[in-house]
Amino acid sequence: MILKIIARTPAFSLASIFLFASCATIVSKSTYPVSIRSNPTDAVISITDKKGKKIYLGTMPAIVYLKAGAGYFSRAEYQVKFSSLGYDDKIVPILCNIDGWYFGNILIGGLIGVLIVDPATGAMWRIETKFINETLGNYTVSLDPELKILDINNIPEEWKAHLIKLEEK
Repeated sequence: MILKIIARTPAFSLASIFLFASCATIVSKSTYPVSIRSNPTDAVISITDKKGKKIYLGTMPAIVYLKAGAGYFSRAEYQVKFSSLGYDDKIVPILCNIDGWYFGNILIGGLIGVLIVDPATGAMWRIETKFINETLGNYTVSLDPELKILDINNIPEEWKAHLIKLEEK
C-alpha cells in the first residue's frame, strides 16, 4: 500500500525519469542496416571490424546489419573491401558517430543512461552510412618492366627484414 502511494507521487515519477532514463536506448537503436552495391555487380565484399576480424563475406547486392558500438564507450569501425576479377580492390570505411539522442540523457537527467545503459548497449553511437555504392576501376597493369627507387624510410617494416647490407669499398 505504501509503495502504491509513493509510486503515485509526482516527486517519485520525476526522480525515476532523472535516474533511469536512457534516451538513445529508448529512442534510437544499436544495430543499423547498410545497403551495399557495386559496379560490377558480381563483386565480392568482405567487412572487417576495427580489430581486423572478418564479420561478413558475400556478394552484391547486400544489406548488412552492423552494430554501432564495439564495447563499453567504444564506437565501432568497419572496412568494406570490394573485390572482383579484372578490377582493382577498393576499401571503404564505415565510421560511427555519437547519436544525438545520447545528449537527451543530459537534458532529462538520466545519469544511468549517460554512464551505463547507452554506452553498454552501443546506442550512444550511430552509423551514418546507410548506402554504399562503389564503382571499381579496371586493373592498371603495365607489361613494361620498370625500376623504382625507394627510400628505406618509406618502405614497409616487413620488407626491411629481407634487405641485404652492401659493404662499401
